[in-house]
Amino acid sequence: MSLILFAFVVRFRDGLPLSASTDFLHNKELQERKQQLKVISKSLSSLPERGTVKGHELNIHFLSSEGVSYMTVCACSLPAASAFCFLEDLRWEFTACFDNSAVALASRPYPFLEFDSAIQKLQQHYNQKGGPSLEVTLAEVWEDLRTSPPQVLTMEDVALTNGAANGHVEQTAASGQSQRLEPVSAPGILSLILNIMCAALNLIRGVHLIEYTFQDDYDGLWNVVAFLLAFLCCVCQSHLYLFHTCQKKLKSFTLLTIIILCNAFLFGLRNIWQLAFHMSMACLSTLLTLHRKLLDRNMDCGV
Repeated sequence: MSLILFAFVVRFRDGLPLSASTDFLHNKELQERKQQLKVISKSLSSLPERGTVKGHELNIHFLSSEGVSYMTVCACSLPAASAFCFLEDLRWEFTACFDNSAVALASRPYPFLEFDSAIQKLQQHYNQKGGPSLEVTLAEVWEDLRTSPPQVLTMEDVALTNGAANGHVEQTAASGQSQRLEPVSAPGILSLILNIMCAALNLIRGVHLIEYTFQDDYDGLWNVVAFLLAFLCCVCQSHLYLFHTCQKKLKSFTLLTIIILCNAFLFGLRNIWQLAFHMSMACLSTLLTLHRKLLDRNMDCGV
């Protein structure tokens, strides 16, 4: 199996694609990584000179130098030093063929498409030999990475960086609704319905109990507070599932803890089966909320 699957060269200042390797594979994760390369290329000015975005089976490595960024999608089994060795070799090849003025004057995507043959040749060398072929040596890169390791990023980091570069961080952080989440799943729909039902039951019991509380000199006031607080937490859980927000994990576990404590406090007004139902629905909602990820923008940077 090839260890270096795809290479991408872009202009640093605006992410304009300059050249890329031809891809003949139809690996699903590879196609996702190629889409993510486009997102990364738009955020390069706010990212470190060298970085790595780790995936399940494939990693993205990028290197920026002299107004050009070099990116590659590699198998996770490929050492980082070999990946950055490949990017250094790619940089030497590119700068030998094209000068800074040619890069600066480029006005359309992929103006140096002929460089694809050089990328393919370099990829083939690394996939067969596993080592550098030009000016760079593996030992030099190992030492460089040891003294200045590349920053490990996530796609959420890149998305937030991209938002900051375009002045949208405030809106994203405030509402969380400008970023799209994965489509709602069937268990998610079921969880929302049951969560709304739990919220309604809490509200009905709380409002109904208010009348008796006034008659009994506020003896059951804390029971009313527990019902209404559980109602608010159920509503907030539904909102957390539907919309992206910062610190989602902390908010989810906080809401779950409050719901469990409220139901434990209401033991006696609810039987054990009712308590188990409300608590299990809160746990299910929390689990589905934490597993619903951001949806990568559908941008294809293949040639």
